[in-house]
Amino acid sequence: MITVNARSIAGPDETFKSMALQRRDVGPGDVLIDIAYCGICHTDVSRARGEFGQTHYPLVPGHEIAGTVSAVGSEVRKFAVGDRVGVGCLVDSCRECDYCRGGMEPYCRNGHVRTYNCLDRTGQYTQGGYSEQIVVDEGYVVRIPDGIPLKSAAPLLCAGITLYSPLRHWKAGPGVKVAIIGFGGLGHVGVPISAALGAHTTVFDLTMDKKADAYRRGADDYRLSTDPAIFTDFAGAFDLILSTVPANLDYDAFLELLALDGTFVNLGVPKKRISLDVFSLLNNRRSLAGTLVGSIEETQEMLDFCARNGITSEVEVVAADEIDAAYERVAAGDVRYRFVIDIATMATG
Repeated sequence: MITVNARSIAGPDETFKSMALQRRDVGPGDVLIDIAYCGICHTDVSRARGEFGQTHYPLVPGHEIAGTVSAVGSEVRKFAVGDRVGVGCLVDSCRECDYCRGGMEPYCRNGHVRTYNCLDRTGQYTQGGYSEQIVVDEGYVVRIPDGIPLKSAAPLLCAGITLYSPLRHWKAGPGVKVAIIGFGGLGHVGVPISAALGAHTTVFDLTMDKKADAYRRGADDYRLSTDPAIFTDFAGAFDLILSTVPANLDYDAFLELLALDGTFVNLGVPKKRISLDVFSLLNNRRSLAGTLVGSIEETQEMLDFCARNGITSEVEVVAADEIDAAYERVAAGDVRYRFVIDIATMATG
């Protein structure tokens, strides 16, 4: 076993503490990664605080992992020591079902294995990237292009692919009008991706204080999501709306913004069940959809696309001792736009 320094939380009302984490030895198909940076995702906060699904404690969160390869197994062919690599939201799947064979591992019929808080095939709970090293099968590791700094690459492994996947699936591009609800950790990477794909991109957000940032990152329009005028000004205007916010919206009102055959995609997870009038779907033959993160292949495609188009996430780097404070700020929406932990500080404190 490999022993590494990590930060874990023991319960929903606890704070993060140092711990010695045991990682499995490097197997024939495994890659050992020295983690340089790990992003803090809103999902991390929800999981750690027991607000989202069932949490197994002690918990080491983190599914936005960027670092370098320090060892490889005897059968590894994709990576070598020194390569810049990343790990996102999943580290395994059955590899045998039709979805896995078709390169859609997040939808594995037998259940994919998440990077943390998930039973793996040995019956152990996975632990994430708030740690110095991680061992991952090479099939679930992606290469980070040289043009993307590791600290800026980390959030792309969740936020980036979460936006890239639906934008590609619903064919955002020239002539397509896209609206992104929320200009935060997800939206701030979704906007430049949508713009780089060639789509006309509008942002709806709760405040106007991010307007300049949104335009700088490629938005064509920016409006308050609470302004009633948007529902007349943009009636039937959009082909695709992506909601990045974990809030219950007025779905009937926002669906009215879709053009014929338009799609509203939920990326954020509201705390309550959603409600809508079915006529909001029947009119204009609209669709209401959801999506998980993209596949491993699509994640690599996203990173290469971002490197070609100069797209990175905007981050604030924090030390391991600052995780609790960062969680409070994430919960309050007080970050522009993603926190990233400097893993070199993991052994202190």
